[in-house]
Parts: sequence; C-alpha cells; structure tokens
Amino acid sequence: MQTRRLGATGLSVSRLALGTMAWGTRTSPEDARDLLTTFRAAGGTLVDTAHGYAGGAAEDLLGDLLDGPDREEVVLVTKSGISRAGGERVVDCSRRTLLHQLDLSLRRLRTDHVDVWLAHTWDPQTPLEETVSALVHAWRTGRVRYVGVSNHIGWQAARTMSLLAAEGVPLAADSVEYSLVERRPERELVAAGQALGFGLLPWSPLGRGVLGGRYRTGVPADSRLASEEFSRFTGRHAGDHTRGVVEAVRTAAEGLGVPPAVVALAWVRDRPGVTAPVIGPRTPGQLAVLLQSEDVELPDQIVDALDEVSADHA
Repeated sequence: MQTRRLGATGLSVSRLALGTMAWGTRTSPEDARDLLTTFRAAGGTLVDTAHGYAGGAAEDLLGDLLDGPDREEVVLVTKSGISRAGGERVVDCSRRTLLHQLDLSLRRLRTDHVDVWLAHTWDPQTPLEETVSALVHAWRTGRVRYVGVSNHIGWQAARTMSLLAAEGVPLAADSVEYSLVERRPERELVAAGQALGFGLLPWSPLGRGVLGGRYRTGVPADSRLASEEFSRFTGRHAGDHTRGVVEAVRTAAEGLGVPPAVVALAWVRDRPGVTAPVIGPRTPGQLAVLLQSEDVELPDQIVDALDEVSADHA
C-alpha cells in the first residue's frame, strides 16, 4: 500500500485507514482479528478508533489485538469528546472530560501513547481555548504524538490551529465526512487544510455505504440500513437524492471492471488535501474488495463525470 505524509507533518501513514466503529457490535472479535491481519499484510498502517465506539468495546478489542510488538508498526488514531449516556449522544470537549477519556483509551488500548489524538467534534458549550489546552497538555506529556480535530469546518479548524500554534503545537489532521454524496468539505475546508498544513482523514468515503450499490434494489437484511443501531446513520444518504450519483458510480465501475465501492473510494482518496480515507469494512470479504482500490487510478474523464453528477452534494 502506498504511503503519504499526514498533512505537513513528517508522519508517514498508509493512504487508507482501517476504521473500527463497528468493532464490538456488528464486527465479531474473530472478524476484527482477520480484518487487522489482512490490512497489515496489505501494507496498511493507519488504524482509527474512538473512546465512544461501542461504549469502549472497540478500543478494548483493538488493544487486545495490538498487545505486542505489532503496536509499534501501527499508527494509532483515537478520538475523545463523544460518549453515550442512557442511549443519548453526549458531546463534551471540556479539558476534564477529554483528558479523562484519553486516560481510559490508553488503558483499553494497552499502550502509553497514541500516535494521533483528535477532539472528536466541535463543542459549542466549551470554550475552544479549554479544548486546545487539553490537546496541548496531552502532547507535552507524551501521551500523544500528534493532535488534531474531527468534524470541524474550515474556520473552526483554522481557529484551533492558531491557538495550537501559539503553544508551538501543530494541527496534524481533521477527520470529516467526505464522499461523492457529501462534498461540503470542498467549500472551505480543503483549501484551509492545504494552506495551513493539516491533512484530511475522510470518514464514510462510501457515503455511509450507499455508493457500494447495496441499496439500489432494496435493503439487505444484514446491512447497516436494516440494523437498529445504524439505520439513521445510513439513511441520510439512501434515497432518490443520491440515486444519480450511485448509478454514475456503477456505470464507471462496469467500464473499469471493478466493484462500485472501489470507484467511490478511489475518487475521494485522490482528492486534494486528503491523506487517507477511513474505511469501515465489517467483514474480511468487504475489506478485500476495498483493497482493490490500491490498483486503481481513475481516468480524468471518469473523475470529471463523477464531479459533475455529484456537484449538488457540494
């Protein structure tokens, strides 16, 4: 697998990241082990998780699998600031909560540091200076090697960067939803990242699954859209408003002789400012399909056609 630098840092990472959001829920420990083994065998190094995934079960499972010499071969990303209480999503990027969640993550992951630590989302209830103070403290105490943010739009990331820069700490990354059916990062965030030096880590590069074509003729029983846990998450992009893009991806895939998911993934992987899309295969078979993207570079004509048909989603 090819590698890239994370933004303007010296950190080299694989140009695909393995996401673990479904680990501990829809992905079994056996499948998780196979996913990590296959990803590593393909040259993948960047692995993404979060304090809030499966109530901590995802980090626990990943910690079990990385408890050994393989830990130093993996660039480990985790996030703090989102949790669940009574089934409700709780956003809290206060200094107290961020550092508390980081300590929990380190224990679950069986490590004394993570390579990249992200504030999981923008928190309008907490002063940004307080959130940044937690990022700086974790960096200075060696518990994290690089810091960044997630789900921040352009001005939010730029303001965070300016506060970090005043403390001598670089902003390494912003992880945001970005795909053919979610192109809003192109409004200002892509340009901000390129100008200021932070890399983009797009999550849901397959449009929460719809760009793979699974929902063209119905809802498979084993799909995210059919599950209680992820139905609302996937449903945002499933429907008539994305049908034209889904069909265009399928047409391009037929012409190239690859699965539609490969086309959608290759498109976002090679957008300006992108370091590595975060893929979330649930099974080793799904991962094998996505790894085919390493051998695919979309022709300019196909890129132009996909840009045009998905323009409304920008």
